Amino acid sequence: MLGIIGDLVEDVVVWLAEPLRHGTDTAAEIFHTRGGSGANVASFAGRLGPTRFIGCVGNDHLGTLLVEGLEAEGVDVRVQRKHVTGTVIILIDQDGERSMVPNRAAATMLDEVPDAWLDGLELLHVSAYSFNGAPVGETVIDVIRRAKKRGILVSIDVSSTGMLAQYGIDRFLDLMADLSPDFLIGNASEMECLGVVVDGLPGAVAARLAKTIIVTKAGADPTLVHEPGQAPLTVAVPPVPEVRDLTGAGDAFAAGFLTSYLASRDLQKACVGGHASAALVLASPGASSGAASK
Repeated sequence: MLGIIGDLVEDVVVWLAEPLRHGTDTAAEIFHTRGGSGANVASFAGRLGPTRFIGCVGNDHLGTLLVEGLEAEGVDVRVQRKHVTGTVIILIDQDGERSMVPNRAAATMLDEVPDAWLDGLELLHVSAYSFNGAPVGETVIDVIRRAKKRGILVSIDVSSTGMLAQYGIDRFLDLMADLSPDFLIGNASEMECLGVVVDGLPGAVAARLAKTIIVTKAGADPTLVHEPGQAPLTVAVPPVPEVRDLTGAGDAFAAGFLTSYLASRDLQKACVGGHASAALVLASPGASSGAASK
């Protein structure tokens, strides 16, 4: 089973029909969807294989709806309930690029995850967003250590360059060297920001992650996989006919990649699975592969 620990929030997705006009009205379509990088991965993965989500949501009606929505997608949901459910406003421009305004609220309050919530997991996936905030940051680090002691594989998604800047690049690299995840997943700009992969080649700090498989996404360009002791693997990305919204594409890739890897233990097949999963969300609002509610 694939386990994911992370945020479960509401996304308010704003598709701008024109450039944002400051100080006045801007034409747009607005959608309300489930969000949170961890929950997005769980949602996509739940359609592909056994999946568990671990997190914290508000003790409110919205939190209940979000939990029920994940469960309806086949996810085994283990959450703590406290405070209020988080909300993220996402502005999508006409090129599909996004700007995010997050209030994570209850998602940062996860603490003391029971051992039973790790039972049956083969792989634990963590969004790096979860390292940022208290007490969730220390909770997630503790869960990763406990998972590795139990022989559970660990995957970490870098998440964003903005998160890296806020958390601290050196601090993040120190943490990755200490935790030694089995997989580190990120896009080319994130990996270059870290100095892990630069221009497709291992960067100056790559040696600090000597036991970690580095998966570097590059949009429509091929995905690059650096496995310790092996030649780099390059996997082409099939063309996608329409790209309207990039939100959730990285989470969908992680879901497809990790579920395919658990099924095959083959990195080429894992990348193919990741690309197929990501393609489903690129024409949809927010982190969804179909219609969302307006």
